[in-house]
Amino acid sequence: MWLQVNEDYRLIVDEFISVQDLSPASRKQYTSVLRQFGWYLFSSMNDKPFYKITKRDFLRYLSFIRDNRKMSSSAISLRKSVVSSLCNHIENIIADEEENYKGFRNFTRGLPAIARNRVYEKVKVTKDEYDSMMKILEEDQNWLGMAWLATAFLVGARRSEIIQFKSEIMDYKVPEGQNYVLSHVVRGKGPSTDGKPLEYMVPLEVLPYWQKWIDTRGYESEFVFTTRYGNEIKAMSSAWANDFCTNVLSDMLERRINVHIFKNSCITYLLESGVPMHLVSKYVAHHNDISTTQIYDLRDFEEEKNQIF
Repeated sequence: MWLQVNEDYRLIVDEFISVQDLSPASRKQYTSVLRQFGWYLFSSMNDKPFYKITKRDFLRYLSFIRDNRKMSSSAISLRKSVVSSLCNHIENIIADEEENYKGFRNFTRGLPAIARNRVYEKVKVTKDEYDSMMKILEEDQNWLGMAWLATAFLVGARRSEIIQFKSEIMDYKVPEGQNYVLSHVVRGKGPSTDGKPLEYMVPLEVLPYWQKWIDTRGYESEFVFTTRYGNEIKAMSSAWANDFCTNVLSDMLERRINVHIFKNSCITYLLESGVPMHLVSKYVAHHNDISTTQIYDLRDFEEEKNQIF
């Protein structure tokens, strides 16, 4: 499909992607978005050259992905933002050298803001719910599921960070009286290929679940979280957690559970346990500012609210 899109657009997109300082995940996302837009230009606009695209044309595209593809407001906003970045690149870099783009202007600029859909309501996973799910997983002998859930709920790492944890952590020496082990550096969310370097505090109560999974999986691996298909063993993909939450954990709690709720739930559980906000923010959430951690706080403050009036 991509090869059917006009060559001018393909070359510009390839050049744009190559010069951006993006994380691997963002690079993949940008590539996908721009190829989708290129296919729309080919299939719905008779392969109209990019330098001829107008604001009205782009509004047609936004309407198409909203009404025909039923995309959420966040998905539409992402596509608008990525195409806008491409336009800025053309306007600032290419326009000086390419005759067709001499008068090019970013056609996404000045368009109406994307109306937000009703967002998914965040419902925290409580400690009791965590214990209940762990019990069911144990009955199912789902040792990988137990290892992942314990890590997600008690460590607070994101799905893309969890799968980076290495088996060597099990051999780290823990000072007497310390109830956690500090992980090796993992790549956190952030720009460029390096991202944000993070070291996570892994509570000692999580390690037996890791050990049980490692002992029963039947093979050696550098990483704790792995999958095997046939004879191929590799580090778990982030998509595994999506499927696990959707098809396993959601059924247990009889409500929608997604991977993102566990960072919220970990932070909320620690705050409810009396851990000061600034410590949770710095050492668990790894936020640069407490105000960011407050966004993840899902406490309901019912007792406090009852004292207001």
